[in-house]
Amino acid sequence: MKQWLFRLSFKQRIWVSFAILTAAAVAVTGWASHAISSRIVEKNALQLRQDTINKSAQVLDEKLKKIVLSILSLKMSDPYQDMLRDTTSGDASHYYARLTALQPMLAQLKFIDNFIQSILITTPIGDFYPTTYSRLSENAFRDTEMYRQAKALNRSVWMPGHEDALFYGREQVISLVVDGSGSQYLSDVYIVVNIKVRDLQNLIDSEISHSKGYYLIDRNGDDVLGDGSALPGNGRPDSSFLSLFEQKRQGDFNYENGEGTYLVNYAGLDMGEDWVLYDMQSKKVVLQQVEAIKWATMVAIGGAVLLVLLLSNGLTNLLLRPLRRLQQLMKRVEHNDLNVRYESDYRDEVSQVGMRFNLMLEEIKKLIEQVRRGEEEKRRTEIKALSAQMEPHFLYNTLNTIHCKSLLGNIDDANEMILALASLFQLSLNQGKDILSLRDELTHVKYYLTLQQMCYEDRFDYRIEVEDESLLDYAIPKLTLQPLAENAILHGFKDIEEGGLIRIAIARFEGEQAMRVVVEDNGAGMEGAFPIKTPGGLHSGYALQNIKDRLRLFNGKEAQIHFTSKPGCGCRVEFDIALRKEDSTNDSDRSDDSIAI
Repeated sequence: MKQWLFRLSFKQRIWVSFAILTAAAVAVTGWASHAISSRIVEKNALQLRQDTINKSAQVLDEKLKKIVLSILSLKMSDPYQDMLRDTTSGDASHYYARLTALQPMLAQLKFIDNFIQSILITTPIGDFYPTTYSRLSENAFRDTEMYRQAKALNRSVWMPGHEDALFYGREQVISLVVDGSGSQYLSDVYIVVNIKVRDLQNLIDSEISHSKGYYLIDRNGDDVLGDGSALPGNGRPDSSFLSLFEQKRQGDFNYENGEGTYLVNYAGLDMGEDWVLYDMQSKKVVLQQVEAIKWATMVAIGGAVLLVLLLSNGLTNLLLRPLRRLQQLMKRVEHNDLNVRYESDYRDEVSQVGMRFNLMLEEIKKLIEQVRRGEEEKRRTEIKALSAQMEPHFLYNTLNTIHCKSLLGNIDDANEMILALASLFQLSLNQGKDILSLRDELTHVKYYLTLQQMCYEDRFDYRIEVEDESLLDYAIPKLTLQPLAENAILHGFKDIEEGGLIRIAIARFEGEQAMRVVVEDNGAGMEGAFPIKTPGGLHSGYALQNIKDRLRLFNGKEAQIHFTSKPGCGCRVEFDIALRKEDSTNDSDRSDDSIAI
């Protein structure tokens, strides 16, 4: 993407920018409208459904409380108290009399609350129930799960939707099991009230008539109404879903499953076993009307981009006309036409750039002349400075060698070395010239090596090889070879007593336009491609960088010096020097003309 953008012209980038900015502005506006509308619709839907679910939970609570109060009134009636006294004494002789006496009370309970499907009072002396219902005698209450839970919890128990196993008909009921002992503290006396699931469903439907997504569950996630489902698709709530109901008594949250995202409203009931009534509505359905805004936004984006593409081309051409004219002038300058000038009647930014362009051309013409005169003078000065920097270094090491001879008592050798050093310096001064012929540079290094041989007797020998004698007349920067020979002696041969060899080889290179110089020794060598910086060594302040800089100035381009070395195999320094005659190179020392290097 980045490379594609770089390949575009400025006109195309402006064109694309118009389209992107327009599309982005319309898209952001549409997205913001869609997002705000979605949040408002979702918030209103949740609030409306929460009010409905709260009202439904309240109605359901009141209905269940009414049934509980009816059971309490039954427990306080005289026929029920008479039955408890017989149960306490274990007297079953009045069973039928007590059963007959309870019939009006049981019928009255069913008449007052038609949600009650059946009532069973189970005692050790027998079961009491409305005689209008047929009891399934083979199913004893003590064998049911209801009895086991009531016995274990020792309190009233609400049983979720199940099939009635105590009476014929086997309807789906919700059962309330109440301790029926009253103040007598009897064991195994229970009142079982079966409530019709169908009537509870109808009650909830009447309150949430517009929804088919309500559920009534207990704290374990089981469906209280008994149809076996507590989530869309007959799923079962997991622990993370149920934990959301524990945060507040009532509220709402978003729930996602494999079928989509749902808006959930819930309200807890006071009755039941921590029962929760909740309602789920598909978020997609709720926001269906808002989708129209999204499609309208997409159509607007497409139309706006198309309009911008049609209009931006002409606008871009108009804006870029002065810039194209300036571009044409710059192309002429590329072909060394410095006499062109930009002219415009406008005073905009492009015109200001054009005026600066005109001033720049004037300055360039002046600077070209200044650079032309000053560049060569600068090169000549740098060569002199670098040569002056090299000489004190060489003098220090040579005088140190003569000093060593004097200390050893070799006065004749010291005198001879002093005479050789005088000849060497006479050649080195070279009438102030910083560029010597190769012949003089080789003579110079011979004097130096002769001096060092007299200091380090039998330690090394040297060999100078020139492939073509005509090369001796070509120029070379002064003190180019001597530091390389010095390095071989001081570092390569410092740990040997004899057998050292320094070889200096010179040959033509690259179509006879340059000569290649090689200085190598068979000394100790070193690890790595470059010498280690050590005080006083080849790479310690003057060294290779000094030689490299002087060669760069001499050749007129970046110089390459190749240094190779291996421990125990010696060192090899190799570089190229452009072929220039000594006389033409040193003309600048006698006149103010430019030096040709």
